Amino acid sequence: MTDRYHHGDLRRALIDAAVAAVAETGPSALSLRAVAKRAGVSHAAPAHHFGDKAGLLTAVAAEGFDRLADALERAWATTGDFSAVGAAYVRFAIDHRAYFAIMFRPELLHVDDPDLLRAEARSGAALHRGSGGADPDAGFNARALAAWSLAHGFAELLIAGNFSRAVIDDPEAAFKAVAAATGIGKE
Repeated sequence: MTDRYHHGDLRRALIDAAVAAVAETGPSALSLRAVAKRAGVSHAAPAHHFGDKAGLLTAVAAEGFDRLADALERAWATTGDFSAVGAAYVRFAIDHRAYFAIMFRPELLHVDDPDLLRAEARSGAALHRGSGGADPDAGFNARALAAWSLAHGFAELLIAGNFSRAVIDDPEAAFKAVAAATGIGKE
């Protein structure tokens, strides 16, 4: 099988294979052997590169948090509006469900991984800025926590199919209406 593998970035190929597998079967059903097969490499390659399943999922989660931070930072830079930042959070959850399914599952991850901690902090800082909250390193901030809870809860409920057709058809507009109704993110 390794003779079929000609890609120059094994790490990228394994992460992509893991994301595709999670999208199909969820994170609990993921196996390193299946990821290796999907990537066209030896069954030992993922373990050699990531150590274990949690190591691979940690790399996926770190990448997910960086992608989320990118989306939140773009929304804030473009609009300066929390509801747009929250809508970007919801859109990320919809468009990147495999990442989202792993990112907030500490039991699946090496939670002390430096890359994961850096990426989590970066996405947290982007959400704090977007919520009008203080620096996330300054301690507990009720406004930022409320903003995150609103965006994350909305995304989870949407993904699970708990909303009406009107919300499902335009989740960003629905989120913005909910955010406006709560007053979160308003100066």
